[in-house]
Parts: sequence; structure tokens; C-alpha cells
Amino acid sequence: MKLPVDPERLRARFPALDERDLAAYVEVTQRVLADPAHKGRRMAEVLAEGRKARTKPPHTLTEEESLALRYLTAVEKMQG
Repeated sequence: MKLPVDPERLRARFPALDERDLAAYVEVTQRVLADPAHKGRRMAEVLAEGRKARTKPPHTLTEEESLALRYLTAVEKMQG
């Protein structure tokens, strides 16, 4: 699946992004775009899950919560 923005382009434009940030961007974006009819709602859910995960101790996060938190962190780095 083609991503809206190539990860290498993001890396060049936002040097603060690390490998984990880019991996989260790729995984979440692919999941969201796989269901075009619900992409807005799904993206809102991921961001909400990331904010909620931020309030929990890291060792208690599920894999999905951890992914959502990494994605949220990447978005924040891109927003400056």
C-alpha cells in the first residue's frame, strides 16, 4: 500500500523522528488506509488511545497501546 508521505521524506523533513516513530507511522497509516470508509474515526481512535496510554505505566501497556503512543509521539514531533 502506498503511503501518503514516504517515510524517508518524513525523516529528511523532521530529523527528530527515529526508527520507532517511522515504524509506528507506517503501521498505523497502513491500518487506517486499509479501511477508507472509517479512516477518520479510526485515526481519532488511535490518537485517543495514545493519549490514554501516556497516563499509564509503560510496563502495563498492551502492544496496541504502545503502538498508539509511538504514533502520537511521532505526530507531535512532526507538529513541532
